[in-house]
Amino acid sequence: MHLSLVGKFLIAMPGISDPRFERAVILVCTHSPEQAMGLVVNKPREEVHLADVLEHLGIPLVPRHWAQIVLDGGPVKPDRGYVLHSEDFENGSSTLPVAPGVRLTMTREVLEALGSAAPPADFVLALGYAGWDGGQLEQELLANVWLVADAEKDLVFHQALEDRWAHAIRKLGLDPAQLSGEVGRA
Repeated sequence: MHLSLVGKFLIAMPGISDPRFERAVILVCTHSPEQAMGLVVNKPREEVHLADVLEHLGIPLVPRHWAQIVLDGGPVKPDRGYVLHSEDFENGSSTLPVAPGVRLTMTREVLEALGSAAPPADFVLALGYAGWDGGQLEQELLANVWLVADAEKDLVFHQALEDRWAHAIRKLGLDPAQLSGEVGRA
């Protein structure tokens, strides 16, 4: 039996061996026995804003969104855009429900909506994603690489980026300062 982690946060434990995921909070968007895919929701793509991406694609942008940050969603396909957004945008089968109040769309239509005067109420664009082959994520969970928590739309869309990791850990009833990257054996 496969237990799906779609709609869960993966919260990096201190001491994670891959520096790209240090203090990362990843929203799992797809998870099957063959693979898993998620988006890092707390790391900005340095020096890139929504206006830069849409201008590169020739999509007009309403001025109020020029400075909207873009997330570094992960190391896989870093030039591909993934939009997490509220439920008020839908693009048929191209829009996937991920968590309560959070959808994922990866089409040009959603990017055009972001540039319009009526974008989804809440949205964030991520470039790239985090991906795992079959069984890889499960092995990382067994090795205590990640904490798992229910996703929250407010953390995805409204919490300050620099506070998301600690906030996600506190929601589990843990104190981030007391976590250790060391794995114990009984």
